[in-house]
Amino acid sequence: MSKITIIGGAGHIGLPLGILFANKGYEVNLYDKDKKNINKINKLKMPFMEKGAEKLLKKNKSKIFATHNKECLKDSKIIIVCIGTPVTNSKPDKVFFFKMFREVKKYLTPEKLLIIRSSIYPGTCNEVQKFLGGNYKNISYCPERVVQGQSISELPKLPQIISGLSENSVIESKKLFKKICKKTIVTSVEEAELIKLFSNAWRYINFSISNEFYKICDNLGINFNLLRKNMIDGYERNKNIPKAGFAAGPCLYKDTAQLNAYLKNSFTLGKTAININQNFPHFIYNKMRKKFNDKLKNKKIGILGASFKSDIDDIRDSLSIELYKFLKKKRLNVKISDELANINYVIDTKKLVKDSDIIILGTPHSFYKKIKIPKNKFLIDSWGFFA
Repeated sequence: MSKITIIGGAGHIGLPLGILFANKGYEVNLYDKDKKNINKINKLKMPFMEKGAEKLLKKNKSKIFATHNKECLKDSKIIIVCIGTPVTNSKPDKVFFFKMFREVKKYLTPEKLLIIRSSIYPGTCNEVQKFLGGNYKNISYCPERVVQGQSISELPKLPQIISGLSENSVIESKKLFKKICKKTIVTSVEEAELIKLFSNAWRYINFSISNEFYKICDNLGINFNLLRKNMIDGYERNKNIPKAGFAAGPCLYKDTAQLNAYLKNSFTLGKTAININQNFPHFIYNKMRKKFNDKLKNKKIGILGASFKSDIDDIRDSLSIELYKFLKKKRLNVKISDELANINYVIDTKKLVKDSDIIILGTPHSFYKKIKIPKNKFLIDSWGFFA
């Protein structure tokens, strides 16, 4: 089997993918600049939470090698790009993306299959080809679409979108992903680029609708979560209405912003969703001010959950942390707890619940169900988790 090198191989997208390919017999190099994660992987420890991954990592230890030395690209026939595509001031920052290609360009010879899995907007694959040279046509775009923390179980089940700039790149990519996926769907490159962005923007917009409904209900003194339950009950057309809460993390917001940038700031629906979701922490603050007025400065505030979504340890683009920092700037007495998040300013959850006058549920970790919130606490639970 051909050797695979995954660029960004120690990250949330690249590592589970590499483990699954190794489990099918491939030799896999995990190339990454994160030396801390690399050291953990080579000690057969997962650097982040990913259900079922560590067991497979240990099982396939002879076929997986993590390194920060880009020389590993030299003898690889297949190179998969899984690096982040950050957004700065709501615009895609391509500098980081193409900096990586400059650093590894000499290893990307035309006979090698180059597969891009990062979130990119339409035309980026063509830009990559132009950057590498007109003869480099063996480029595929095969976006990832997994839920973080569930990659090991989801990747084999989800249809894999396959696209490429040449017939050979499509054939080879399809052959590769059929090793780990039950189904593949072939599209044009532009369609594949949009499928990824549309998927995340659609979810992000839906979260914003529920968040706006929640705000409307709150202003009217109505329990949105009870209202939502009654909307859904026996009425199939409403069953997919999401719960309100912090819609955050390194994917949904970023890809909505990427789509807006591609559309030259004319994606009105996306811009509105960004405004609603990113400002939800400010709504929480105003809700507290409305309740306590000037007495808020004397209240102890506790935020339950620091990670950007439930039951994972990833704090990237977490709105719980944004709220924490915002309240700190307002010189309020605020603490945050999270048993999963690896940050040095979290406190014990039991102590937070006991000491706080106001408790805000930021991240609905499943283990929080064991917590009993005393009735004398002012609880802000937009998720309806403790209902």
